[in-house]
Amino acid sequence: MERTMVTLNRLISGAFNDMSRSEQQAIRAGGFTDVSVNEAHTVDAIGVYLPKTMSAVAEKLDITMGTLTVSINHLVKKGYVNKVKSETDRRVFMLSLTEKGKGLFKVHQKFHFDMVKSLIVNLSDYEADMFIEALSCLNQFLKKGSALN
Repeated sequence: MERTMVTLNRLISGAFNDMSRSEQQAIRAGGFTDVSVNEAHTVDAIGVYLPKTMSAVAEKLDITMGTLTVSINHLVKKGYVNKVKSETDRRVFMLSLTEKGKGLFKVHQKFHFDMVKSLIVNLSDYEADMFIEALSCLNQFLKKGSALN
């Protein structure tokens, strides 16, 4: 059991670090050298379909409005996001992606698709179900904050 715990800890920690590095590399390889992984996640949360409110994006990312405002202002300056006051409520800002932002969205989505595909390509349906169950348990643990709470 202890060997399993040590091995899983090493693999999970390594995967997290490698995932962040690989995600940044994929973004750069896609021609987007001026954005961070966090900014790509913000673009992803806005999406390519209907405009979203600032509060909807902040909620989706689980960040404060202040944190989102800083990120959105940077993305607007870099040409990835449009930020426009709502016509129905002038206190509300609507967010949408520019063509450049849509390009980043596609590159980011492809990275995630390829990553997930690489995880399950050689698994049986049963193994994939067990993998999903294990990741669900990890997600539940992380959403709680930690075992110390």
